[in-house]
Amino acid sequence: MADADRPGRADLHIHTAASDGLADVVTIIDDVAARGDLDVIAITDHERIDAAIAGRAIARDRGLPIDVIVGEEVTTLGGHLLALFVDRRITPYRTLGRTIADIHEAGGMAIPAHPLVPYPLCAQAWVLRRLLDDPDEAVHPDGLETFNPTALGRPWHDRVVRFADDNGLARVGNSDAHSLGAVGAGWTTFPGRTATELRRAIEARATDHGGSFHGTVGQIGVFGQQVRKRATDARDELSGRIRRSGTGRDHGYPGGRARPPRYDGPDAT
Repeated sequence: MADADRPGRADLHIHTAASDGLADVVTIIDDVAARGDLDVIAITDHERIDAAIAGRAIARDRGLPIDVIVGEEVTTLGGHLLALFVDRRITPYRTLGRTIADIHEAGGMAIPAHPLVPYPLCAQAWVLRRLLDDPDEAVHPDGLETFNPTALGRPWHDRVVRFADDNGLARVGNSDAHSLGAVGAGWTTFPGRTATELRRAIEARATDHGGSFHGTVGQIGVFGQQVRKRATDARDELSGRIRRSGTGRDHGYPGGRARPPRYDGPDAT
C-alpha cells in the first residue's frame, strides 16, 4: 500500500516529563515528526494539561506534520479516564460518570484507559454497563482503549475488545507511553490524517487498534528510571523553594521550570 493511501494513525495516550513520563514534550514531538508513522498524538499527563497545550503550540509554530491533541489522564473513583480534545483541566477524584459528563461539558471525548483489569486504576465492566444503560448520554464513554501494550493490557486484551464490540464502543489503541521509545507501540487507525477526522471516526465507530505488547523486563527498566526522575524532581523543587528563585523541576517545555509552570512561546493557545 502506498504511504498516501494508508489509514491515518494516532497514539492518544502519551505521558511526558510534566507527570510521570521520562521524555520532555519537545523531544516527543520532534521524534514523532521525524519518524512520520503517526499523524495525530495526544499528550495525556496525569491531572494536568500544560505540556499538552505547549506541545500543540510548538507543533503548530514549527509547521510540523502532526496534530497534537490536548488531553489528560484523569484519576476517577472508577478508574483512569482519558480526556481528549478538552479546553481545560478536568477535576480528578470524582465518580466515573460525573467525570465523563465534565469532559463532555469541556468539549472533549472520554475514553476509559486500560479498562476491565481487576485493579483500582481501571474501569470495571459492571460500572461501564451501568453508564451505557443510563438514559443520560452525557455519561456515556465515547470509546474504549482496546489496545494497551503494558502489563495491565496484555492479559485482558481479548475481553476488552469483545466488550467494546458488544456495546458499540469505538476501538481505540494507544501506547500509554512513559518513555520515548514506547511512543507509537500502540495506535488507532482511522480514515483521514487529521485530529478533526480522527474525532469524526471515533464518533462514527470507524476506528481500529494495532500495536505490539511490551516485554516485562523493559517495563521494569522504565519504572527504575521513573523512580530516579522523581528523586531529581524533588531535589529541584526543594532547591527552588530554598533559593526562592521562582523555579523548580523541569516540566519539559519552554517556561516549564517557572513557578507556576507556563508555556513561554509564541503561541500558547
